[in-house]
Amino acid sequence: MWSPGKENHSSVTEFILLGFSDETQVRMTLFAFFFLLYLITLLGNGLIVTLIYLDSHLHTPMYFFLSILSLVDMSYVTTTVPQMLVNMVSPRRSISWGACTAQMFIFLVLGIAECVLYAIMAYDRYVAICFPLHYTLFMSRPICIKMVTMCLSISMAGALVYTVFTMHLPYCGPYKINHFFCEVPVVLKLACADTSLNDHLDFILGFILLLVPLSLILASYMCIFASIFRIRSSQGRLKSFSTCASHITVVTMFYGPAMIMYMRPSSWYDPERDKKLALFYNVVSAFLNPIIYSLRNKDVNVAFLKVLRHRETC
Repeated sequence: MWSPGKENHSSVTEFILLGFSDETQVRMTLFAFFFLLYLITLLGNGLIVTLIYLDSHLHTPMYFFLSILSLVDMSYVTTTVPQMLVNMVSPRRSISWGACTAQMFIFLVLGIAECVLYAIMAYDRYVAICFPLHYTLFMSRPICIKMVTMCLSISMAGALVYTVFTMHLPYCGPYKINHFFCEVPVVLKLACADTSLNDHLDFILGFILLLVPLSLILASYMCIFASIFRIRSSQGRLKSFSTCASHITVVTMFYGPAMIMYMRPSSWYDPERDKKLALFYNVVSAFLNPIIYSLRNKDVNVAFLKVLRHRETC
């Protein structure tokens, strides 16, 4: 577990992920629950991607971004949940240093991508409602692809900074992580060095990668609501509100727990609360996103019925 004699380097070669419980019966119950939740999440998000791909009426910027969000969500839960499920049935519950680093980096890439993607989707709604006549010009396919490319570039750069500054610290024990995956704030607690620089850096990165996109979302919706209230028809106002309601719901579910986790002072550390927060913005939000978008979205429901009728005809 340790390699004595290595100075200025981490002497821990693997970590133990404690997860949620040491009781076998509780772990088996949680395994069944999260396994089912994981399958439903993959099925729901995969269904949205498939419907958007098959139905030409959904080949619009809004649904293009929604399909990217679903792909990110499927990858997001796959980064953490399979490892968590393995640890629930494994007596050791260990993860190697390299696997922990890779998991941390990929999780951050996808998490930051989701933050930026929500801002892009808010901008899409802003253009659609405030500048409907110029929508196809401002949200052309090349522009949408550039936005997604920018989103991935920002997320990879941010994740690299987070991961490098976390994993370059010396870790000489203890090696037990009171969490279900390798997340930055929790891993930092095990470093046998001063982490004040990391705390300041995490707050700055949290401000840039969480608060800046959230500010853009809020600014977009302020303009959207101002434009909606100018609509004379109550039916028109209701239709405009309904196109934004799903997005506002998922943004609230994701940003609230993520901001508490990555922008709180280190003195607020509470492992049990942190596990619940991480579950919410990692697993629960990815599970609920397709439900929220499909139940409140008439176009997605129509596309689903079309696919069912086509299969019945065949």
